[in-house]
Amino acid sequence: MTAQPIHFDGPGGDRPRPVPPMPERTPQALRLAIQEHAPHLLPDFEAHWRRAIADAFNLTPVPAFIRLWWTQYAIARDPNLEGHLRDLEARAAKSEDAQESAALLAEYSRLRRQAAAVEPGR
Repeated sequence: MTAQPIHFDGPGGDRPRPVPPMPERTPQALRLAIQEHAPHLLPDFEAHWRRAIADAFNLTPVPAFIRLWWTQYAIARDPNLEGHLRDLEARAAKSEDAQESAALLAEYSRLRRQAAAVEPGR
C-alpha cells in the first residue's frame, strides 16, 4: 500500500480526506479527474484544449498539453501543496533579499517538478 497525502476538510480540519490518486495519463482521464476533484481548473483546461488541440490536424501539441495540465492537477488535487506553492511565490515576490527570494523560488520549482513526476495511481 502506498502512502497518500492527507488534508483535512472543514473549518476545524476535523475530517481527514486522502488526496485523490492521479488518473491515467490521457486527456479524457485527466479531464474527468479535474472535473471531479479540481473543478475550478475545468474552464481553463477546456478553453486551452479548444484553443491548442481541438481543431488541430497535428497531434504534436498533445504531450505538452498533458504535461502542463498533469502538473496543474497534481498540485490542485492537494490543497496543502497548492497553498504552500502560493505562499512560496508570494514570499519570494515580497522578499527584498535576492538570496532568500531565489531559495524560495528554487523550492517552488522543485515542488512543481515533483508534482509533474507523480505517476498514475499515486
